[in-house]
Amino acid sequence: MGILYDDVVIIRQSEKEEEPSVITVNCPDKTGLGCDLCRIILFFGLVVVRVDVSTDGKWCYLVFWVVGRPTTRWGLLKKRLVEACPSCSSASGILFYRTELQPPKPPDVFLLKLCCHDRRGLLHDVTEVLCELELVIKKVKVSTTPDGKVMDLFFITDTRALLQTEKRQQDTYDHLKAVLVDSMINCDIEIVGPEVTACSQGPSFLPHEITDGMFNVEMLDELQSGFLAPDNVSITMDNLLSPAHTLVQIVCQDHKGLLYDVMRTLKDYNIQISYGRFTAKRKTECELDLFIMQADGKKIVDPNKQSALRSRLWMELCRPLRVALVSRGPDTELLVANPVELSGNGRPLVFHDITLALKMLNTGIFSAEIGRHMIGDREWEVYRILLDDGDGFSVPKNKVEEAVWKMLMGWE
Repeated sequence: MGILYDDVVIIRQSEKEEEPSVITVNCPDKTGLGCDLCRIILFFGLVVVRVDVSTDGKWCYLVFWVVGRPTTRWGLLKKRLVEACPSCSSASGILFYRTELQPPKPPDVFLLKLCCHDRRGLLHDVTEVLCELELVIKKVKVSTTPDGKVMDLFFITDTRALLQTEKRQQDTYDHLKAVLVDSMINCDIEIVGPEVTACSQGPSFLPHEITDGMFNVEMLDELQSGFLAPDNVSITMDNLLSPAHTLVQIVCQDHKGLLYDVMRTLKDYNIQISYGRFTAKRKTECELDLFIMQADGKKIVDPNKQSALRSRLWMELCRPLRVALVSRGPDTELLVANPVELSGNGRPLVFHDITLALKMLNTGIFSAEIGRHMIGDREWEVYRILLDDGDGFSVPKNKVEEAVWKMLMGWE
């Protein structure tokens, strides 16, 4: 007995604005599926208020209660969620599980070269258009010339896999032109080869202020100060309640992408969720119960493994991203970093939220770069943005850091 293709993902939109819509996913299971689905939901800007997860290890059933926006593209969301589910083969309209024989081919990388007259908020407007078109920014190089022009170099991939076509490129140009109007001087899109895409890996050197100040939080006792107070996060693990699973109970302050951060951590540890429930009790608090097991189908009984998982979850819930504002002589640089999944995926919409926060502060951007770096035993995506101090830095530095942090955490 299988399941009809249209029933793999079912979305029931709410009839009342204050009520959540319901997304149901019914498909073959795989380790990390919850992470992949939560990443898509985060990319579409939905707020998750409740989740139920159930699986027997072969087939899973997930229900998400989400709050959308007037601009939410529900049809496209369903398509992306279906694509994330394990492949199935059809026979007489019925789907059956089919194991993946080989990993998917990496997407082609394109270079978008954009020359514009500079203005406040320009970089965010471009970034927002690319996000709406499902063009994923892998790396960006932005520089401002003395005569007030900006050269933006975006290394991007196309979720729709159509950017090699003239129609898709023209559509991208038209969307950018509609937003930038007379600010745009010229725009060019071309596919780039491996020798160019290798540039997307940032240089090995990072100033010690970044590595020491932003990433030295591995020990739990360092998390128990300031805004990382332990009262905000409670993580308990129990092996007595279930004969086959370890129960992980989490109570913490809610933030944008919280489910993704938890699921990403479990995916990287190759841990499977057999049953789970997430509930947002209030706007600022949520509870998460997860019955989990290792890849070998056993509980997590090793105290060292429990401690390592608890520590990593604690860190991801307290500081899912790193944000710092540092002085570079007379200049001010904004630094943001987020961990990359072992699969190679980075957190979605980070650059979008950074540029939006700066636009709302009316703070200019002189240059910007995105690079990936190995720091310790993890790969990080590091955003380095040199702020425009040309007219004097009118916004206090702590206000900039706070505004960016709140935007990234969904607390704006």
